[in-house]
Amino acid sequence: MSIPANDWIAHHARFSPGQEAVHDLASDRHFTYTEFHDRVDRAALYLRDSLGVGDGDRLAVLSHNDSDVFELQFACRRIGAIFLPLNWRLAVPELEYICNDATPAALLYGTEFVEETAEVQRLSGVPRIATLNNGGDSDYEAGLAAASGSVEVPPRELTDIWTVMYTSGTTGRPKGAKITYQMAIFNAVQCAMTVEITNRSKNLVFLPTFHTGGLNVYANPIFHTGGTNVVLRTFEPAYFLELLSDKQLHLTHALGVPTNYLMMAQEPGFATADLSHLVCLGVGGAAAPLALIEEFGAKDIKLQQGWGMTETGPLGLMLSGDQAISRVGSSGLPPMYVRLKIVDEADDEVTPGETGELLIKGPTVTPGYWNREDEHDQFFTPDGWFHTGDAARQDEDGYYYIVDRTKDMFISGGENVYPVEVENVIFQLDGVLENAVIGIPDEKWGEVGRACVVLKEGSNLDDGAIIDHCQSQLARYKVPKQVRFMDELPHNATGKVLKHELPRD
Repeated sequence: MSIPANDWIAHHARFSPGQEAVHDLASDRHFTYTEFHDRVDRAALYLRDSLGVGDGDRLAVLSHNDSDVFELQFACRRIGAIFLPLNWRLAVPELEYICNDATPAALLYGTEFVEETAEVQRLSGVPRIATLNNGGDSDYEAGLAAASGSVEVPPRELTDIWTVMYTSGTTGRPKGAKITYQMAIFNAVQCAMTVEITNRSKNLVFLPTFHTGGLNVYANPIFHTGGTNVVLRTFEPAYFLELLSDKQLHLTHALGVPTNYLMMAQEPGFATADLSHLVCLGVGGAAAPLALIEEFGAKDIKLQQGWGMTETGPLGLMLSGDQAISRVGSSGLPPMYVRLKIVDEADDEVTPGETGELLIKGPTVTPGYWNREDEHDQFFTPDGWFHTGDAARQDEDGYYYIVDRTKDMFISGGENVYPVEVENVIFQLDGVLENAVIGIPDEKWGEVGRACVVLKEGSNLDDGAIIDHCQSQLARYKVPKQVRFMDELPHNATGKVLKHELPRD
């Protein structure tokens, strides 16, 4: 068996052929690395011979979580194509924009998206489309069954593009971050170093695989080391808790956003659940409330806070398990091959303890955005530092704290207010399930805070209790002037709160 460069699946098929590579929960399909390698090879032949996808072409995939998505990602390597996962939460005009921007040669889609795909093809002119069906009857399974021949793998450098991932576009049109082989490999190495990933690890993939959290933390690092990925199609808190507690399944790793863990903690079985076999429960995508980390810590479950972005590979910071409680609130330290600094508006470094914008540099950072080469200087400094748009500070021991997105900060009476700080205080109240703070216009102060709050069932908290609690914990200018109770907060597909959709009238 020849081993293409940078082909992790082919390597493990030779080195540990009987090791389980993937377990798809929805279809209950299990594949060893040998079986997975064969399916990836057949997928490459199908893409090349039936769908006309070639070297340098983009392959779009619109699907809920499915082990087939990973097959297609690795099949792209074998024919030199660029993997283009699409966000199934987007509206047709948004998908049309991405397809017009990235011009995929083909689009594979889950059968649940047949209407949307037909419309996207009509509007953007994608040449060929084909169905996926989680192992059931589909164009994809028929294509794999009929595939024959051999694949001549084109050479690739580490700096070549493997994937283009479009960001959420909450503040404008989505941008396609270029993800290189170098980024994927260094991210895999750094994840292994920081959260103890080995070939015996078993990771639960439940964040959407169109998102860097679903694809690259910790799914691709698990494939890199030869472990097992267990693929969950959609998140449901009771089932999530059941899977994490299952001693026979024996998961070791999972990454979620705070909302996932907040919802799981409300399940009746959480108080008695034994999760002692887990090696790492990572939390990212947004700052985790201190109360949430402490709630899990009381059960001796270490929620390891991390920070990263699609553009950073994504791992940029991670808090070790040993420090998960003692450094609660911190996003940790940079991995070995990452450099960080915090700067003011003039790009001068601030002193420890001061808040500024976090900049990052290293082999896991994107080289830029698809079709936006002329805008490179808007995102990078002349010496190659990437502007993250996140406000952060560093303590005297070197630990980093993500204060907020700089765009979420608002100014009240001339003072900067970072909503995450206020949200953490509101989370201290026992009756609060979830909350988000935004700035709204005010004639006197310019802007004031509005707290949008979801209460736990049976809670009788009112706005006075929330404001009084904030007044006892925060400077006066940080205290929300309004509280808006809501049945639920708007979330994106990964569970991150969409603050731009919160009521401002």
